[in-house]
This record gives sequence, structure tokens and C-alpha cells, in this order.
Amino acid sequence: MKIAVVGAGSTYTPELVSGLGDLDVGELALMDIDAERLDVVGALGRRMLDRRGFDGRLVLTNELDPALDGADFVLVQIRVGGQAARLRDETIPLACGCIGQETTGAGGFAKAMRTVPVVLEIAARARELAADGAWIVDFTNPVGIVTRALLDAGHRAVGLCNVAIGFQRHLAQLLGVEPGRVLVDQVGLNHLTWVRAVLVDGRDVLPELLASSGDELAEHVGVPSQLLADLGALPSYYLHYFYAHDRVLAEQRDGVPRAAEVAEIERQLLELYRDPTLTEKPALLEQRGGAFYSEAALGLVRSLVADDGGVHEVDLRNDGTLAGLADDDVVEVPARVGPAGPVPLPQAALAPELLGLVQHVAAYERLTAQAAVTRDSVLARKALLAHPLIGQTDQIDALLDAALLETEALR
Repeated sequence: MKIAVVGAGSTYTPELVSGLGDLDVGELALMDIDAERLDVVGALGRRMLDRRGFDGRLVLTNELDPALDGADFVLVQIRVGGQAARLRDETIPLACGCIGQETTGAGGFAKAMRTVPVVLEIAARARELAADGAWIVDFTNPVGIVTRALLDAGHRAVGLCNVAIGFQRHLAQLLGVEPGRVLVDQVGLNHLTWVRAVLVDGRDVLPELLASSGDELAEHVGVPSQLLADLGALPSYYLHYFYAHDRVLAEQRDGVPRAAEVAEIERQLLELYRDPTLTEKPALLEQRGGAFYSEAALGLVRSLVADDGGVHEVDLRNDGTLAGLADDDVVEVPARVGPAGPVPLPQAALAPELLGLVQHVAAYERLTAQAAVTRDSVLARKALLAHPLIGQTDQIDALLDAALLETEALR
């Protein structure tokens, strides 16, 4: 089969290449518009593949069409505007009294407005050139909104995030068991999820984990341990932007933006990648974020091809999976995956304290996906108004006045 990676100049790509493993890949096409980055990352990828005896074809290209041509899987991992845009997303909201984060709140909205049209253009070209029945696997943030836009446009797409697999590995380590024995039942929206059960060989051990390791887990996700006890669930790290809003905002105003840290890590990584003797992903890559991305992405691809009955945490249409949400909302839940696509595992209703927040953000995501496509300024304002981290007209006006959005591109 052929796998195309769009945005392959990302420093994540060696993580992906390292996980090809037992997949029967005849061609791996790495595509990026940044020729210099692609040369550096692609050269490392080639050395890694040579070391593993890869007998398929590796293609490096700056052109989209040859990458997509005949592809069975299109993995999209782009960052429109690069780290400079991320820095704006994380800093401009602070002056308006809003959390600065690249995937949620005002920063996530700006990123969605930049990103959705570009991803839809890629997908439209894939519809023309890729193999019949090709899958688009989206790792591009904000994953929930981008996946929704892809599905709204009729594409065969599924969204993927590494939060659940990160939890799986961390919890397996705490439990002292092999990760394959652990099923993390994480539900909600992308970057707005809670782990409601941790199954080890089919038995839920989450209550035991919260009792024995509650303080450590709370520190891991950035919230007080009492909150975990109250919820009886483990929120993802991204929930601390909601549950500890004022503290996080103060820390962001006084601290170094994550975008600046990532830019420096990327600079160091690219220097390492240039070393012609390097044939494996360096340890520094773990600090970049995206841990276990390759295992999540390629495990998903494997199940879509081999029908191995694998369960993967994915973003897909709700279709009744979570009560209280519309069928066409995009939720993030564990699903059993086969060649026909993911089928969500049955889910109990969300508790009121979870459902209320999910419904709030789902409304924002719906409006944002529409605004990103239509460029309608009224929809854009409604989307900002709907998000619980924004929600005030003065903030919306300030965000727009501060050119968080390219307002000339709205009507």
C-alpha cells in the first residue's frame, strides 16, 4: 500500500517513520512545502528506513499531487503559518484576558480559521488522485474541528489524537503491566475528554488508581487531586485550562510561551537530524510533544487494513454514541476499527458536570467549522461568543481588533 504524509517536514515525522514496523508499505510519500525542512527530515527518514531494511519506495516531494497519487492513506499533519502563527495564537489572547492556547479558546479558533480551508483543499485533491476508498487520517489540530469539516464535506476521514495512548502508557507504567493489557475509556470531544474507566484485562481499575495515585495523576494533568475524587474520572491535561483558568492565565502572562519553547526544541531537533550518522529518533523528540503518535497512527492504519479488531481512540461522528449531543457532532471515543471504518464502543451517558461543558464546546466547534468554510463574520463572532473560555462581547471585539483573525478574509 501507499501512505502519503502531508506536512512531512514536521519534526514528528521520524516518530512516524520509526513505527512502520510490520505494515506492508510499498511506497511512503513524504510531502512538505518547506523544501529545506523536508530535505533534513526526509534524509533522516531514509537512514532510519535503510537501517531497518525497508524495501519499499521512499518519495520526498514538495508537490501535493505526486504524494497523493494512488495513496491508500493520507496522513495530514500540517501547521499553517508555522510556529510564528502558533506564537500569535498563544500571546494575542492574553492581552484580551483570555487563555492563550493553540487548540482551544481564542487561539484554537484562529488556528481553525487558518487551517480548515487548507485541509479541505488537500482533501479535495485527494478525492481526485488517491486510491478508491482512501482514508484521510487527520492529526492536524484542532483535530475535532478539522475532522468535522472533512466529514461535512463528505470525505472518508477519521481524526486522531495522542492523548489517550499517552494516558494508556502512563497508567500501564503506574500499574506495572504491559500497555496492551490496558484499555483507556476516554470520552468527550478532542482535547476535552475524561477517562471514565481504565480496563486491565476487562476489569475497571480506575477507582483503585484514583485512590492510590490521585496526587500524582492530578499533578500530571494540572488540577487538584480533590477534583479527580469529585469527578470520579481523570480529565485530560487540556481541561486544566477550564478548571484552573485564572491560575493558568496568570502563569501564561508571566511565563515563556509554549510556542517559543517548541521553536527552540525544533531548532535543536533539526540540528540533530542533520547529523548523517543519526539513524534513529533522538530522545529530545519526546520533549516536542506528540509522544506515541506513530504508534497511534500506524496502529489505526493497521486495523483499517488488517481487520485485527483493534480498539483505537478516534474522532468520528457521534451518531448517538454520547447522549445529549447531535448525531453530526464529532466526538472522541474508543472505537473498534476494521476496513469499513471505526465503530464506537457503547458509552453510558455523560454525567451532568461533564455533559454541560461538552455541549457548550460542541456548539462552538459547530459554529467554528461553519465559519472557517463560509468566512462569515457573524458566524465567527457567534463561535467566539459560544466558547466558555471567551464568551464576552468585549473580549470578542478586542480579539478581532487585535487582528487575531484576518478579518479582511471574512464577510
